[in-house]
Amino acid sequence: MEPDLFTAAAEDRQEKDPSASPLAVRMRPRTLDEVVGQQHLLKPGSPLRRLVGEGAGGPAGASSVILWGPPGTGKTTLAYVVSQATQKRFVELSAITAGVKEVRAVIEGARRAAGGYGKETVLFLDEIHRFSKAQQDSLLPAVENRWVTLIAATTENPYFSIISPLLSRSLLLTLEPLTDEDLSALVRRALTEERGLGGAVTLPADAEAHLLRIAGGDARRALTALEAGAGSAIAKGEPEITLRTLEESVDRAAVKYDRDGDQHYDVASALIKSIRGSDVDAALHYLARMIEAGEDPRFIARRLMISASEDIGLADPTALPLAVAAAQAVAMIGFPEAALTLSHVTIALALAPKSNTATTAIGAALADVRAGLAGAVPAHLRDGHYKGAAKLGHAVGYVYPHDVPGAIAAQQYAPDEVQGKRYYEPTRYGAEARYADVVEKVRERLRGERG
Repeated sequence: MEPDLFTAAAEDRQEKDPSASPLAVRMRPRTLDEVVGQQHLLKPGSPLRRLVGEGAGGPAGASSVILWGPPGTGKTTLAYVVSQATQKRFVELSAITAGVKEVRAVIEGARRAAGGYGKETVLFLDEIHRFSKAQQDSLLPAVENRWVTLIAATTENPYFSIISPLLSRSLLLTLEPLTDEDLSALVRRALTEERGLGGAVTLPADAEAHLLRIAGGDARRALTALEAGAGSAIAKGEPEITLRTLEESVDRAAVKYDRDGDQHYDVASALIKSIRGSDVDAALHYLARMIEAGEDPRFIARRLMISASEDIGLADPTALPLAVAAAQAVAMIGFPEAALTLSHVTIALALAPKSNTATTAIGAALADVRAGLAGAVPAHLRDGHYKGAAKLGHAVGYVYPHDVPGAIAAQQYAPDEVQGKRYYEPTRYGAEARYADVVEKVRERLRGERG
């Protein structure tokens, strides 16, 4: 590491008084063997073990890696372990505060270290998804030429948030949410080890179960809640962290939802799929998670508008106007009142009759167009409002529907290549039953089968 004076002073203070650091910091693993969970990334010969020098012999050097996983699964911890164990020069940057200038300075320092001292540099870049495309581009020459070995951490799907050239030059390592067994082992270690709570309190089974539940697979959250509970128990002179003490010290469970990360997409997907499946209670649950996490109400409203056409369509023609009205309302009023409007429309959509015929109809039509079935517009349908159009045969023979009984003229509308294709196949659910009757009669009239 290359700490500044302030960082060095803080680290010196923490060494003299370990309790000055949060429990989650004090319990950081010191070696890869102490890491809880993620064993699929820690096998002999794995990229992370090669980064710390284990099995690093031979012509193949250590690869740059991208660590992708939910918050609290150990991305920063793994980088910290590498920084402690590697013999290489280690530099840390955060994409929240750093920019191209800082990246270029690190790269220049790496080139000097390699040329002057033969020392390799490992660059840990936290929250890389916050870098713009141009900022990520600035890393490419250094990664490609191995001036630095990059360890990048992100909570967002790299295929959406990281540029392809950088992905192709790095190994993508996916971290999984920690299991209850992983967290339990970590909590018990924190309770007993001297750098943790040193046996000052115990944690009964019911309190531990509650702690694991509110942690939601997040090690940092588990240790933060444990520290809060231990502090309350010690202050009250209690030898154990009771369930009541833990509940009091941790006011409420933190919602497992990162509106800037993958959960943003996963929970939104679950909301729409619950509406599609007509499970109103599940839909309200996911809606509540999005609201509690501080999701933008306009984003939720946009998803509901899409659902109204995608999954309900003509089975309930009022669904889309309702969703549009809700979107307009939430844009005007915002939270907390917008929660009522979003609940209103979510319930209505979940309980509405379902039809995806609007979705399948346009999908089939698009598929034909993309396959090359996009022939010439029939001559009688072409624009005839310019001089010389009639000589070309444009608009000649066109029958004006309002001039015939029923306002349906028996003439060809589709190009020859798709004439007779049936894209819209209505269901008989809800209001769409009416369209199912009408469309057959209309198609017969268009074919001239009825007078």
